[in-house]
Amino acid sequence: MPMNSRDASAAHPDFARLRRLHAQAVRDSVTLIRRVTPGDLSRPTPCSAWALADLLAHMTAQHHGFGAAARGAGREPAHWSVRPLGADPVGQYTAAAEHVIAAFAAVEGPDRPFALPEFSATRTFPAARAIGFHLIDYVVHSWDVARTLGLAYTPSAELLRAALPVARAVPDDDSRLAPGSAFRPGLTADEEAGTLEQILTALGRSPHWRGPEQGPGVSTGRTPLSS
Repeated sequence: MPMNSRDASAAHPDFARLRRLHAQAVRDSVTLIRRVTPGDLSRPTPCSAWALADLLAHMTAQHHGFGAAARGAGREPAHWSVRPLGADPVGQYTAAAEHVIAAFAAVEGPDRPFALPEFSATRTFPAARAIGFHLIDYVVHSWDVARTLGLAYTPSAELLRAALPVARAVPDDDSRLAPGSAFRPGLTADEEAGTLEQILTALGRSPHWRGPEQGPGVSTGRTPLSS
């Protein structure tokens, strides 16, 4: 008989914590994306090949792909397809975010195999590792969105402590030079860098990145695409 979510949390407290922090990372991204305006979609992002519209489409697709993997359907390419943004991209993103959180919550334990074809065409990954992959993506992509919009991004210290070893475990090899790679070759962090800065530099982001039209400070007076 399969365990319910309460039984699974009791049996695997570290896994329950991972899923809680993952949900926090994803919902942090939702909070930021709800600030997106129509004029923002063409802005350049720290992902050098992508405007904000491209980044938002990628983030939405990844939620669907990882959600499918949690349900045992990760090998089906359609779940990973990046589609053009529709009339309500913020609503689409929010729904996709809640979808992946719910899919992860239904996973029985940390060893459940996930098929992640973007990582390997042949092997599977244990659920705890796969959720860690997704968590680090959304810590970094939340920073990408915040920096693109000129907004503050202040994830919890607990989330950052959990994310740092995941960031450091991402291979820093030639795969980061491939077109469409989410991460670039690692940079050297300042000696006094905080945890978020260490995460960013480990994954090839400069903590000092600003868009060409941005001045210092946090943007104000925004009219979001949705409330």
